[in-house]
Amino acid sequence: MARAIAVPLLANLVIASMLLVLDRIRILLDFVTTEGGPVSVIWRMLANLLPEYLGLGIPIGLLLGCLLTFRRFATSSEFDVFRAVGVSPHRLLLVPYMYAAVLAALNLGIVGYLQPQARFQYERLRYELRTGALGASIKVGEFTTFPSRNGVPGPTVRVEQSLDEGRELRGIFLQQSDKKGNTFAATAEQGKFLSGGNPDEIIFQLSKGTLVRTEVGVPTPRVLRFDLWNIPIPLPKSDPFRGRGGRNLERTLPELAVLGRATNKDEELRDTSRAAFHFRLTEVSAMFLLPMLAMALGVPPKRSTSALGVFLGIVMIVTYFKINEYGQSVGGLGKIDPFLALWVPFVVFAALVLKMYYTIAYVPGGEPIGGLERAFAKLTKAVRRWLPGRPNGDAADDDDDAALPHAGAAA
Repeated sequence: MARAIAVPLLANLVIASMLLVLDRIRILLDFVTTEGGPVSVIWRMLANLLPEYLGLGIPIGLLLGCLLTFRRFATSSEFDVFRAVGVSPHRLLLVPYMYAAVLAALNLGIVGYLQPQARFQYERLRYELRTGALGASIKVGEFTTFPSRNGVPGPTVRVEQSLDEGRELRGIFLQQSDKKGNTFAATAEQGKFLSGGNPDEIIFQLSKGTLVRTEVGVPTPRVLRFDLWNIPIPLPKSDPFRGRGGRNLERTLPELAVLGRATNKDEELRDTSRAAFHFRLTEVSAMFLLPMLAMALGVPPKRSTSALGVFLGIVMIVTYFKINEYGQSVGGLGKIDPFLALWVPFVVFAALVLKMYYTIAYVPGGEPIGGLERAFAKLTKAVRRWLPGRPNGDAADDDDDAALPHAGAAA
């Protein structure tokens, strides 16, 4: 059973994480491109978002891993064989609960400690992109003016083409003035940025270009051709990024617990901290209900092979997490005690799961979702009758009646 659960668990965990990453990568690509930052920073930002995605992906992977395993046992009649030889449902849940215990401890470490640190690093990268702290920000096809230093205006640069993630620039135009009003303009075929000894500036190295210098009082500009020319460009000044803990997403579980009990803090901060603390605890605690839910939904009614239980399981766990998010928001506003706002939905969800598990484990012929399965089967038949190429309902009924022997003929 351990091997049977491991394959769908890992597969669903990877698929869920990749879907969330693919949804975010487009947004990050647009953001980094707009800010003119290096493309490589996208992967660093995604790595810092991965713990947040795993916080949801691990429960879904555990649920689907156990549910698909129980479904396979049921459709192949192995579940009936287990019960016939005296293996109780409690015994079948032993291995799933081993997985649940390990993954719950892992998820507690992620949402309680790793996720706050990673979220802070993600916000720091966003700040550095906006302020240009990751390097000179040059947008292709646009004029970019760098900040001035010591009263000297910064240069204005335009680049026609960027290759190799910004390491090689082509079609460069640069113009700059000094304090006296003298100006020079340069064009170059190629260029690249180099780091120098001064952390407050970067070296812009131009190659194969032409320099035109215009001085005050000199009617004729001077023209100079060069093969290599290094221009120091000042980097924009920015304040250091704030410390971690400015938001509840960046606080660990112990930090949230301390803030929630602090009497010298304002009531809003205490409520939001308590709401975030209980939200993470209920999220981890709900994982111990998933093996029972997986058994209740994974064993379909007799002579049924529908996958309604798989769909219903995903809907239930996602809906529960969304209700928890709403409870966290309401509890943080102070309208409801955060403890009640988070733990009451947990108790309701636990009661529903226990009721479904009791039905499958102790009620003879129990079918937790039997009514839904029958309704789904009727709906499927009704849809099939109206599909193109299918006979309509009346024609189908006439065919069935024609296939039966008439009473008079039988007599």
